[in-house]
Amino acid sequence: MARSALIPNNINSLADYIEETFKKYADRPAYSALGQQKTFAEMDALSGKFAAWLQNNTSLAPGDRIAIQLPNLIQHPIAVYGALRAGLVVVNTNPLYTPSEMLHQFNDSGATALVILADFAPKYESIKDQTNIKHVIVTSATQLLDNKKVEDSAYPCFATIFEEADALTLKPRPQISLDDPCILQYTGGTTGVSKGAELSHQNVLANSEQTLERLGDQFVEGKEVIICPLPLYHIYAFTVCMMTFFAKGAMVVLIPNPRDMDAFVAALKPQKFTAFAGINTLFMGLCSHPEFRTLDFSTLHLTISGGTALTRSASDLWMKTTGCTVTEGYGLSETAPVVAFNQPKKENLGTVGLPVTDTDIQILDENDQPLAQGQEGQIAVKGPQVMKGYWQRDDETAKVMTDDGYFKTGDVGVILTDGCIKIVDRLKDMIIVSGFNVYPNEVEDVLTQHPSVLEAAVVGKADDKTQERVCAYVTVTPDYNEDDVLAHCKTVLTNYKIPKEINVLDELPKSTVGKILRRELRA
Repeated sequence: MARSALIPNNINSLADYIEETFKKYADRPAYSALGQQKTFAEMDALSGKFAAWLQNNTSLAPGDRIAIQLPNLIQHPIAVYGALRAGLVVVNTNPLYTPSEMLHQFNDSGATALVILADFAPKYESIKDQTNIKHVIVTSATQLLDNKKVEDSAYPCFATIFEEADALTLKPRPQISLDDPCILQYTGGTTGVSKGAELSHQNVLANSEQTLERLGDQFVEGKEVIICPLPLYHIYAFTVCMMTFFAKGAMVVLIPNPRDMDAFVAALKPQKFTAFAGINTLFMGLCSHPEFRTLDFSTLHLTISGGTALTRSASDLWMKTTGCTVTEGYGLSETAPVVAFNQPKKENLGTVGLPVTDTDIQILDENDQPLAQGQEGQIAVKGPQVMKGYWQRDDETAKVMTDDGYFKTGDVGVILTDGCIKIVDRLKDMIIVSGFNVYPNEVEDVLTQHPSVLEAAVVGKADDKTQERVCAYVTVTPDYNEDDVLAHCKTVLTNYKIPKEINVLDELPKSTVGKILRRELRA
């Protein structure tokens, strides 16, 4: 792929981008977690030590894969930046993976090194003999706070590495091409076995610059404090927080466990945060927390939403609570991730905005032929952020790429008259009722507009008469009344879209990122 004009001429790898940032903002705080801050200069020193130790004390060579399996601790960006500075390819790994999921990802990626939280090391121990992992590094949640070595571990830890690296020198990186891979980002495996999207240095660098351009003057260089509750192993937080905001001197406040709402809100209290990266379920959960509503939001001017559809009720509630609009974007693991993004403060609610710079979007029919503007079909994307392909899976790559180089997303959408993209739903989640298409997103949005419905998930179930019927699963307030909710649906939805059953649950099944898992409700 030709070099993207978005990438500065002096930047030839993601490591260059990172190192230039360290120097530019040396004295500014870069990361905060568990009450501790590290400046850009400190992150430079620590990630440099990590890189030098990898170069001198392991058999790893540039291009080798290293799996990083950590929660949102400062050790996470240290490991990522260090691995990239050593010329390695990062394999982003969910710390909550089961041993079988770890085994698949480690072997599929060909990872030969692993960075893991000591608490999760027993999971690795149960599969280690079936992997090609040669080097393991562990850390504890509080290791950067107390500098204590991990006890009773057979593996080196961060404290040991930093100590040993004092006598080491970071070797120059070999020449890296922008088209070389820098990340293997594994898909969720919702449509089969999990596959690694091979993202190049150019993919991530271009997408970082595309995002910054869309943010425009809403981003104040060297002044932003962004709250990052989304896991850094997920491509949304990886690119938007750990690369894009970081590259312009923002301080990233990491939230290790956003499910613990009390601890989450407590971590927010001392911060004069200016930006927030979240998803729909987080906005709803925080706004229902009494102490969150008492926080000082006077400096908050930018809230970004992605990863899953933003409901109007969540957007309205966040605005009412914080006084800040929500700027929704759209992306995928395969696109590094941002494809389209609203312009902050000028959001076209209900859409994901215009495509970012140098990105072409087509809407395709079932034969991969372009449809006219205003017609619904599968969204296909071409741009410098589109992956090289699925790692060592040419057959799977061929299934998602058109002959003229567009990536087929699997999402149904439409291009509106103003050029904004409206996401209708996932193709695979579409429900067919008596020959009519029903998109769960639409029904869920209507359900959550009722004041007694907090969250909703809609799936199709087999039906002898209509092929499928619409079934809803909801979490509710104490004054919930099903008849009232159905009456509300009837005022907005045509009859075949109205849920034929509504099931009340204490909690909807969610991924670690907070996406509602419809597939578990279909089972």
